[in-house]
Amino acid sequence: MRKIIVWMSVSLDGFFEGPNHELDWQKVDDELHQHFNDELSRMSAFLDGRRTYELMAGFWPTADQDPGSSAPTREFAGIWRDMPKLVYSRTLERADWNSTIVREVVPEQVLALKAAPGSDMVIGGADLAATFRRLDLIDEYRIYLHPVVIGRGKPLFPSDTRLDLRLVESRAFGNGVVMLRYVDEPARAEAGRADG
Repeated sequence: MRKIIVWMSVSLDGFFEGPNHELDWQKVDDELHQHFNDELSRMSAFLDGRRTYELMAGFWPTADQDPGSSAPTREFAGIWRDMPKLVYSRTLERADWNSTIVREVVPEQVLALKAAPGSDMVIGGADLAATFRRLDLIDEYRIYLHPVVIGRGKPLFPSDTRLDLRLVESRAFGNGVVMLRYVDEPARAEAGRADG
């Protein structure tokens, strides 16, 4: 069965964006960007909320046409354009570049998507991730911890969130970013016992 992976960068104090949606604090150099490309190119779909989709669509469709773009940036532009995208939005009227708009997160539809052939899928956007988390549809968290304290912003996990996760991999990059890969094993074990 395909996994659904939350893939997010966070500051050292737990924010995924600044108070005005700033992302300029993220330390994405060529090494980290190439890692993103290598991993994300193997996925079968990006699952995005409206804001994440609009942010990505505002830059990536033509990023490889800028002669000043780095090689990893040019490569990811193609990955992003070609990747199937499900955009969860009640208000978005149109989504281009291999995108399909989905109005609601329906657990039965997501479970059917997970059961379909193919590789894993990635969630972009904390609000969408929170919805999937409430519905117990997330299999893995890949958190990229940036060595930056931004003081305030929007936290990845709301204060009322309780998750018991198991660390299955970590990796430090040369720029100080650390990737932490977790699985929600206790919840999966409980679901398995309930099904049996």
